[in-house]
Amino acid sequence: QVQLEESGGGLVQPGGSLRLACAASGDVVSTAIMGWYRQAPGKQRELVATITVEGNTHYVDSVKGRFTISRDNAKNTVYLQMDRLNAEDTALYKCYVRHWSAAWWGQGTQVTVAS
Repeated sequence: QVQLEESGGGLVQPGGSLRLACAASGDVVSTAIMGWYRQAPGKQRELVATITVEGNTHYVDSVKGRFTISRDNAKNTVYLQMDRLNAEDTALYKCYVRHWSAAWWGQGTQVTVAS
């Protein structure tokens, strides 16, 4: 029903930047909330950022001022610009789509921040 294709992860030095992208397909995507989860070993899964169709955004406190989420509704694509990365940002980042009570997750793209 919903398919997600993520890209942009990789290895980056502390203080560096990465830009993640997720292209989504499915009938409900155009009216759905989109965002990014992350999961790191030994830590709980957390919802990093979300964005509505109208462009309203929310961020977890630890990334405010450093990460920016955006979406291209015509292409059903959500982006996550990550700046001033640090080791605590290391995690598997998964694209997230929510429509009412239903939700979908992508396979994930690994982000590793290390010198």
